Amino acid sequence: MTLTVSDAAGQRLDAFLATELTDLSRSRIQTLIKGGHILLNNSKVKVRAALKVGDTISITIPEEKSSEPQPQDIPLSVLREDQEIILINKAPGMVVHPAAGNEDGTLVNALLHHCTGQLASEGGDGRPGIVHRLDKDTSGCMIAAKTNSALKHLVSQFSERQCAKLYLCIAQSPPKETHQTVFNNIARHPVHRQRMDVCNPGSGKPAITDLHLLHTAPDGTSLILCALHTGRTHQIRVHNRYLGHPLLGDPIYSKPARQPNNVNRLMLHAWRLGITHPKTGEWIQTEAPIPDEFTPWTDQVTERLDQIRLIRDSKEFDALW
Repeated sequence: MTLTVSDAAGQRLDAFLATELTDLSRSRIQTLIKGGHILLNNSKVKVRAALKVGDTISITIPEEKSSEPQPQDIPLSVLREDQEIILINKAPGMVVHPAAGNEDGTLVNALLHHCTGQLASEGGDGRPGIVHRLDKDTSGCMIAAKTNSALKHLVSQFSERQCAKLYLCIAQSPPKETHQTVFNNIARHPVHRQRMDVCNPGSGKPAITDLHLLHTAPDGTSLILCALHTGRTHQIRVHNRYLGHPLLGDPIYSKPARQPNNVNRLMLHAWRLGITHPKTGEWIQTEAPIPDEFTPWTDQVTERLDQIRLIRDSKEFDALW
């Protein structure tokens, strides 16, 4: 569409168009101008540009993007799959579901393609099948639900702390204690909104993590096994920083200049996940293979990791320590 200015000299571009394009709100018009979809004399201008007689306004209204995530052919590492559930090994750098700044290319887009749309629809807007989340930079085991009944069952297991979640991480310095449980509250940082932080008991949400030191390298970096009892945002990262040994490769909670190793990722991996199958009632323990970046530390404790693989319940776990 093209308009020619004949009697609106001195008027703002957005104000003029608000009277001409009555089907669009002024804010929508301003967004189109800022996005370069509305040009004045074939040039991109500001919304407050003043008009002159004879000016030509070119208008192109793009199609609205669907608010629903679309299937995308993105490779997935599938660990286990049946008609009810799918367990995958999420790659580091992959966002779990669409959000501002990450409208596509997410795990949800990949799952929609792989499962040909067969995902639980009650996961929330833009989150079909999603039971729980991993941070973008965290790798490892995740489960998604294909049916609404499976989703309801799994969400209940996670909220009631009936599943087993074991993570491996590399800290930039050794813990002061070999085994410890951190139990405090976590909330959004009041100033740095990208971060979470330990807060007063009267605010935030309870967060519980068991930490077990598995190996300390000569440079002081340490392999730590973390058992999660809750699932707060950035929980393991916050708790390790709180204890004075932030994780290697953490872009938010550690200072790169103080890290003795050059790593190209966050050294946090969701290693094992235990759940009760929502249909059969079978207890399932699934393992996401340990990434190569972790092997300088994990190769030192292969026997201990094999022992941990055999654990079914908390009593057996406690007996190892």
